[in-house]
Amino acid sequence: MCGILAVLGCSDNSQAKRVRVLELSRRLKHRGPDWSGLHQHDDCYLAHQRLAIVDPTSGDQPLFNEDKSIIVTVNGEIYNHEELRQQLPHHKFRTGSDCDVIAHLYEEHGENFVDMLDGIFSFVLLDTRDNSFLVARDAIGVTSLYIGWGLDGSVWISSELKGLIDDCENFKSFPPGHLYSSKEREFRRWYNPPWFSEAIPSAPYDPLALRIAFEKAVIKRLMTDVPFGVLLSGGLDSSLVASITARYLKDTKAAKQWGAKLHSFCVGLEGSPDLKAGKEVADYLGTVHHEFHFTVQDGIDAIEEVIYHIETYDLTTIRAATPMFLMSRKIKSLGVKWVISGEGSDEIFGGYLYFHKAPNKEEFHQETCRKIKALHKYDCLRANKSTFAWGLEARVPFLDKEFISVAMNIDPEHKMIKREEGRIEKWVLRKAFDDEENPYLPKHILYRQKEQFSDGVGYNWIDGLKDHADKHVTNKMLLNAPHIFPHNTPNTKEAYYYRMIFERFFPQNSARLTVPGGPSVACSTEKAIEWDADWSNNLDPSGRAALGVHVSAYENLVNSVSSSSSKAIIPENIIPKIEISPIGVAIKS
Repeated sequence: MCGILAVLGCSDNSQAKRVRVLELSRRLKHRGPDWSGLHQHDDCYLAHQRLAIVDPTSGDQPLFNEDKSIIVTVNGEIYNHEELRQQLPHHKFRTGSDCDVIAHLYEEHGENFVDMLDGIFSFVLLDTRDNSFLVARDAIGVTSLYIGWGLDGSVWISSELKGLIDDCENFKSFPPGHLYSSKEREFRRWYNPPWFSEAIPSAPYDPLALRIAFEKAVIKRLMTDVPFGVLLSGGLDSSLVASITARYLKDTKAAKQWGAKLHSFCVGLEGSPDLKAGKEVADYLGTVHHEFHFTVQDGIDAIEEVIYHIETYDLTTIRAATPMFLMSRKIKSLGVKWVISGEGSDEIFGGYLYFHKAPNKEEFHQETCRKIKALHKYDCLRANKSTFAWGLEARVPFLDKEFISVAMNIDPEHKMIKREEGRIEKWVLRKAFDDEENPYLPKHILYRQKEQFSDGVGYNWIDGLKDHADKHVTNKMLLNAPHIFPHNTPNTKEAYYYRMIFERFFPQNSARLTVPGGPSVACSTEKAIEWDADWSNNLDPSGRAALGVHVSAYENLVNSVSSSSSKAIIPENIIPKIEISPIGVAIKS
């Protein structure tokens, strides 16, 4: 993937304007360090910063159709591009790039081709025949994209805020699953799955169908002409991704080019839960494992740079993005250009610990729908920008369109957490991969409790951030916060500290409006706080804030799970020791 910038319909087509567009495009160079491209047609400019992954020798952008009347700049990966090429037998492709199909699909189908793309993408397409343009973003918003408007009537598109904030009067996040056509001058939703209405599905749970759907999602993402690896924290999601990748890698084109030995990567404070679990899974799968350690001070020193790159002041996102940002730099230094990651599973399956308190299947399902719809503001933004800060791409198979359709069509009664039946969070996913004859993972990893990334890298990380913020934000500053920051007013010193940094980089009102707000406990939406009266007094996004939940999933787990059909035996040494902290329940490994 890459970084894109487009200026469409501006009043100035001078050399000075071209130089300005190039200057702004270079602000995205970290996203695509391999090559730069700019095409100008009259009053429209399409710029591109490339991270070369598929066809690195000839896939430079912008891309064109045969007569160059259609111009496209794309940030994305189109996994079904070979099938789509076969549907376009009369078209001549200039490159082997997976994104080369977009211009030709538009020629054949007009603006209605976007749903044919299986992948992640943000693109701008310029039709020089009538000077119209089309902008689209992938279904869930895995790729980042913003749209802005200039005083001269121009429309600006950029992969990141920093590409357009100084030249636009107003700008906002481009909504995922939408396209914007210059002909209608309005957004139109192209992604309309049944779950989007939040109606309660009734399909029976089929563990084999779920397993096959996810394996397909992982396998299709092994499309590459460059070295890659997997992020492996040792939790359920990343471990399943690594297990499937290791299992099927040998039969792929990637293995023929780069070898069948999978590289895995993990980050954490010394002695953190993730490092221990990640190493165990890596040993089980036989990966070449790379373990990166950081200190609390390393993370604190990087906070300003992290906020500049991820372009948010959301507390949870910054906590989790910082270790990922540090790890991404290390991974890129090894010559790896992309990684597979486990984002999205908790939203789809209700994996966050607060889902234990869901009162019924209807509210459980509706909360998962709300969480998926908001992913582009949180985990997708974090995974995309904290890796691309170093020119590293993250692919997320849990957010595959087809897999989401299968998973979100399951009657949510099966996803409900029922301790008395041995069903902890994400039980349907765990059960789908609980294969006695050909195990994907050890039992105690398959049934390891959820750790949010910012917790799993080491509990001292969050405590260290709070201590640091306490030294830099006074009580008087926090008292005046509603007057200084009337929108999304920070209610803790840590949040205030991040907000000060954000405002220094992005002082525009439009910028602060791109960041979500509202109360949350353990990553819940505001609506889910109603599930437990005690939560309104303990609004911290850490998983430890789910009072009474962080370890309760393991109560009687040995008996309840082993009496279920999975026959799992959970060793006593994974039942954690409990320690009460000021923000809830902590686990000691």
